[in-house]
Amino acid sequence: MTDLSTLLLEWYAHNGRDLPWRFKGGKHPNPYIVLISEFMLQQTTVKTVLSYFAGFIERFPDIQSLAAASIDEVYQQWQGLGYYSRARSLHATAQTIVNQYAGYFPDTRSEVLQLKGIGTYTAASFLSLAYNQPETVIDGNVMRIICRLYRFTEPLSDIQDKIRTHAEKLTCPKHPADYASAIMDLGATICTPKKPQCLLCPWQKHCLSANTPDVETIPLRKKLAKQEKTGYVYLIRNRKNEIFIRKRTEKGLLSGLYEFPWSDTTPLFPNAPNTHQEIHHTFTHFKLTLHIHTLQAEEMAISGHFVSTEMLKNYALSTLMKKVANKISEL
Repeated sequence: MTDLSTLLLEWYAHNGRDLPWRFKGGKHPNPYIVLISEFMLQQTTVKTVLSYFAGFIERFPDIQSLAAASIDEVYQQWQGLGYYSRARSLHATAQTIVNQYAGYFPDTRSEVLQLKGIGTYTAASFLSLAYNQPETVIDGNVMRIICRLYRFTEPLSDIQDKIRTHAEKLTCPKHPADYASAIMDLGATICTPKKPQCLLCPWQKHCLSANTPDVETIPLRKKLAKQEKTGYVYLIRNRKNEIFIRKRTEKGLLSGLYEFPWSDTTPLFPNAPNTHQEIHHTFTHFKLTLHIHTLQAEEMAISGHFVSTEMLKNYALSTLMKKVANKISEL
């Protein structure tokens, strides 16, 4: 019987991506590098992470420097990556490792799962890449590969246990770090959602879906239409032409970041003139349109402060608020 893991590892040795958090041939010598990459890669593409990773490591070269930083400093370095709850969780995890583990990284599944922001997938990926432990890593790429390899055509949500069982059988116990990287690379570069390159796949002779007309329909996902929301954002200036910003204290998506006052429900300032300019932004589960309104004021009843537009770069703004900031000079 052909050893599929051996075929994949041979393919990976020649075709695997060279990434700054990778170490081909075994575990990475620095678990901190792996930890940062795992948090950044949650719901974010490798291409996007690559543009932020080096700068983040330069600013926070080790777990101690990250733990000692303020959350605002972390937000500042995280700007543009989105999903800022990851930044908060990463900061909390760094402080836990420094304060409870004296800077040494835990290396058991039970301990790693206790860290803030780490679930079963991230724990498995961290332990395999940082410690070469025989963990089975299952992300969207792996699920797609398994479903196509064994031609599982049932709805993806109904066959999670079956996928895990088959994925565990394929995992190479001798080279788990390389295997984890290899199967993720296979899904990212060969067994892609659209136009998979079956002729280049090391498993094509064993894949029950290779080169079939319906390969792109596997796995079967239940698609949910994104909800659309409309709201209001306010550019409030004083006589010095400074702009009003506040730090978001509400729990949720953008908590802890700076922003211009806005609402996706009712207007905050009903009489503020409408500029008839709009900002469009897509979050994971909904699409948002914000109508930009302006206001002149010297004091505000809500918490916050006025800053010059030149100083905005020193505040951690979400991608949504950066879009608004880019409109300031036009209004």
